[in-house]
Amino acid sequence: MSAQYSRSLQFMPLSNITQFSPMFYLTSFPGLEAIKHWIFIPFFFMYMVAISGNCFILIIIKTSPRLHTPMYYLLSLLALTDLGLCVSTLPTTMGIFWFNSHHIYFGACQIQMFCIHSFSFMESSVLLIMSFDRFVAICHPLRYSVIITDQQVVRAGLIVIFRGPVATIPIVLLLKAFPYCGSVVLSHSFCLHQEVIQLACTDTTFNNLYGLMVVVFTVMLDLVLIALSYGLILHTVAGLASQEDQHRAFQTCTAHLCAVLVFFVPMMGLSLVHRFGKHAPPAFHLLMANVYLFVPPMLNPIIYSIKTKEIRRVIIKFLSLKKASSESWG
Repeated sequence: MSAQYSRSLQFMPLSNITQFSPMFYLTSFPGLEAIKHWIFIPFFFMYMVAISGNCFILIIIKTSPRLHTPMYYLLSLLALTDLGLCVSTLPTTMGIFWFNSHHIYFGACQIQMFCIHSFSFMESSVLLIMSFDRFVAICHPLRYSVIITDQQVVRAGLIVIFRGPVATIPIVLLLKAFPYCGSVVLSHSFCLHQEVIQLACTDTTFNNLYGLMVVVFTVMLDLVLIALSYGLILHTVAGLASQEDQHRAFQTCTAHLCAVLVFFVPMMGLSLVHRFGKHAPPAFHLLMANVYLFVPPMLNPIIYSIKTKEIRRVIIKFLSLKKASSESWG
């Protein structure tokens, strides 16, 4: 029934619909509606791991005084950004799986795409600041406490918080001024600017150019600066006297490097699919978008729990106290 309705909407002009009920039609996995309940299981698992894992990281950092340092303040900011990214997609994705609710009003669609793109830009910025933190810690260890202070982290955090939303507001607000026609069916279970703008039946050159500039001067610039930071880190590590010192120095970067790869590799993959994979199956486009939005928030707390010695110690201490408490009650 939903597939037939989706096909019928493809030939209905949006202007005729929005005159009374401005809505888009969100999709799940086209052609896989029969096994939708099975697809729900991994999505529910990813949401549970991402939300509980990032909340756990925040609780550990807050309740452990030894983790009240600039590095872990930045990690808590990354966890908050991942939580925001999860919550941004949660209502529509779970609404489709639980209640078969595929419709979204245009205003709600604007809010959702604003949140998704803002938190994506924020995560890119946080990863850049974290790379600078690692660069100073390894290349200028004696000056670390002077350069990286709590006040500097607060300033950087404020820049991160406002940078994404300020860059995203113009292109999201301008969507309201465009007339729309043709298909009202979106190919994802959430709203993305690059997809909604394709439904506009007018000149969208400004939005396209502005969106490209935002990506180049935020995400792409962040990636270049992160690569530059790691180039300098590798140069410094290579100059250390012993292999043990080299291993110890680079070990402090592995968690952050994994987080960078987990975030930027799916993003580049999604960009390539949108650019060159126009003839790819719709389910493949949807899979790439879901990997980009869901996998980093799910993996980041796991990566930092495994790769960061201090967090691992706190977790082990917490589990040992819980075990001792249960034995005493037993």
